[in-house]
Amino acid sequence: MNAIRTGVSAPRSADRAPAAGSALEKTLRIMEALAAPGGPHRLGSVAAASGVPKSSTYRVLVSLVEQGYAVTDGEGGYGMGLQLRTLAAQVGADRPEGIVRLLEFLQRSTGQSVHLALYDGGTGLTCVRKAESDRAFRTSTRVGTRLPLHASAIGKAVLAHLPGAEVEALALTTGLAPMTRRTITTVERLADELVAVRARGYALDHEENEVSVRCMAAPVFDRDGAPVGGLGLSAVTFLTSGEELEAYAPALSQAARGVERLLQLG
Repeated sequence: MNAIRTGVSAPRSADRAPAAGSALEKTLRIMEALAAPGGPHRLGSVAAASGVPKSSTYRVLVSLVEQGYAVTDGEGGYGMGLQLRTLAAQVGADRPEGIVRLLEFLQRSTGQSVHLALYDGGTGLTCVRKAESDRAFRTSTRVGTRLPLHASAIGKAVLAHLPGAEVEALALTTGLAPMTRRTITTVERLADELVAVRARGYALDHEENEVSVRCMAAPVFDRDGAPVGGLGLSAVTFLTSGEELEAYAPALSQAARGVERLLQLG
């Protein structure tokens, strides 16, 4: 964890009076303070920035940590949790113009199907955008499809950048269910795979989630470097070899960074 920084810029006024109003209003102000640059933030700084009394701020923060919307370093510092980061990415994805253009450009450049999926902070991802291949044979994934973390390229791209303890906890929760005969189903093999993903900079899925489909994916991060999803290319195995798909890795990585910037602006 980075060293604690004590300064938090108030979202609206640097000298707020203690917040009146509903518990929801106070919670929203505290979440605004958590999202301010320079985190993690001290309890007193969050209270001052939000205008909520310190005792109330503490109770709200404890609840936010329990729900995954905040994290604590155990030394009095608080920051945005993965649920809040994912929510921000989902909001950005709902402003689709630039993202759709990027996905369509990548599809035209590669001839493959392009997917953007976001991590829900739980046990899977959801496909939120797709640029379909114009080939006769297409993949089954559609907008709204849930993707497993351990068996999809986008899922492995996300897992590779989560803490090891969190990956192990997810493996225990999901049981690493076999989607096909090629699915990785042990924690040890998954750990080895994630080392390779980090070394390459992208993840691969060779018929691990869907028979006759191979995928390649690059992670998408928020402005603080937390993985919130990934951008993937999918191809049917009898039309595109693994080597042919991996040749598009530089273009995929560049497009993922573009999506990243657009999500952060959103």
